[in-house]
Amino acid sequence: MKLATYNLNGINGRLEVLLQWLAEAAPDVVCLQELKAPDEKFPRLAIEKAGYGAIWRGQKSWNGVAILARDADPIETRRSLPGDADDEQGRYIEAAVNGVIVGCLYLPNGNPQPGPKFDYKLRWFKRLQKYGQELLRLGVPVALIGDFNVMPTDLDVYKPERWRDDALFRPEVRRAYAAMLKQGWTDAVRTLHPNEPMYTFWKYWRNSFERDAGLRIDQFLLSPTLATNLKSAGVDRWVRALPQTSDHAPVWIEVD
Repeated sequence: MKLATYNLNGINGRLEVLLQWLAEAAPDVVCLQELKAPDEKFPRLAIEKAGYGAIWRGQKSWNGVAILARDADPIETRRSLPGDADDEQGRYIEAAVNGVIVGCLYLPNGNPQPGPKFDYKLRWFKRLQKYGQELLRLGVPVALIGDFNVMPTDLDVYKPERWRDDALFRPEVRRAYAAMLKQGWTDAVRTLHPNEPMYTFWKYWRNSFERDAGLRIDQFLLSPTLATNLKSAGVDRWVRALPQTSDHAPVWIEVD
């Protein structure tokens, strides 16, 4: 099974890029973030024509997440992250696909910090940690996939010294991510590529992509029963070089 994640930065504006990548990469399961479209504007027909079933949780202008499954319909198991009934932001959706529980997430950016956005990010991370423990107790294959908006280590950012005060690189955020690894989750890409940057995001400005001035913020956390079957991982950097593309590149892993 090939699992992938892709922050589109607007699904309707990047639809042709998405369809081209789906046709060439043929992932079995895809987690999408930043749809930036309400539910009724999700391009369901185009996605189905490409051979994918889908579930989604949209949000006008901001956020939004979706799970696609090739030649299958994802079975929705959850539509929001537990722990805050008043949180209406479209940042989490979950489905069962071919025997795997897939949680697609778009963790808050948190900038500027300090401030309410950073506080919200830390609260969201705590909710994810608590729910992550519940998922691990199930003892079934689970993958938490998406844009985590965190660079876990210095290896995950091109110039660490320039990012010390950014909400994506603050010690509190990196500790929260490390706490999930201590729970028993496996960082799939870093496990297979322990010494490579494996950037997944490059800003649009100052030729960041051309200079490879990137960040690794799109992650796969695997439960033990799934991590033992991890085989390969990579970043489809060629998608980032296409016209009208997102500032993220698709990231993928393969498991038996």
